[in-house]
Amino acid sequence: MPAVGLHHFAADTDPVEVSEHIRSFGYAIVDDVADPALLDRLEAEALPYIKASAAGRDTYDGRFTRRTGALVARCPSVRPLVMHPLVVGTVGHFLAHVSAVQLHLTQIISVEPGETAQKLHRDEMAFDFFEFGPDYHVQCNTMWALTDFTAENGATWILPGTSGLDDEAAVSVAGAQAEMSRGSVLFYEGKVLHGAGANTSDGVRRGVNITYAVGWVRQEENQYLACPPEIARTLDDDLLRMMGYTQGAFALGYVGDQTDPLAALRGGTAKARTIGEVAEHSTDARRFVADIEDIAESRRPR
Repeated sequence: MPAVGLHHFAADTDPVEVSEHIRSFGYAIVDDVADPALLDRLEAEALPYIKASAAGRDTYDGRFTRRTGALVARCPSVRPLVMHPLVVGTVGHFLAHVSAVQLHLTQIISVEPGETAQKLHRDEMAFDFFEFGPDYHVQCNTMWALTDFTAENGATWILPGTSGLDDEAAVSVAGAQAEMSRGSVLFYEGKVLHGAGANTSDGVRRGVNITYAVGWVRQEENQYLACPPEIARTLDDDLLRMMGYTQGAFALGYVGDQTDPLAALRGGTAKARTIGEVAEHSTDARRFVADIEDIAESRRPR
């Protein structure tokens, strides 16, 4: 595969700039974002679960790769990464075409020595290989470097600019490995061709894969079971909304008699939002509600 350099940003880069680079090239790398002490705590919390995780069942998952999930429940130190301002700002801008963004997956990926290169793929294939169209983005992903990512230990291959190309044309595009220091974060969207590299080193390459999707699709990792209600009730509301305790769109995700899901978790009875209250993100929705009297809206203080 021909090689090309990948662009890196400083940790204080505006999230909008990061988002626009992702939109143009399918990826962005931001250096030295996470506090090393936070990563130390996260690694210590996760290690017993990593050791208990089985290796992959095929060469796509990786025969020498362990995938360890349910991180929100198991590892309190992952929660600041899920809600990191740079990430929330970047993902929010990149997926601003929808009324809700949700946590899609939390997973530590440990690529061990001897692992072969993963087959290049696009993450959108998880949605039953449905073709969303070149201009509709359904997800935005992050890979936090829990160890240094190097060419030798299997840093992720990225083929920039392949999001709008078919597979035959995309495989001829020059790619590069996302080499980055511990604490840096790779952003990539669901259409760009990518895959884990081969680990030819004598150490484990470990990354924290935290991905986000539009609110109306099924989550890759079921957050409501991965994080049991008794733990979820101890978390703050912003994190819970990101996990999916909110409406995924109009009429998606309410409980019982149209109760807001976060209210239901907390034992409350507040109603879910009306279509008029979520219409701001969609021209079609605004057109639909133009002649609807919204009682909730009319009662809101001016």
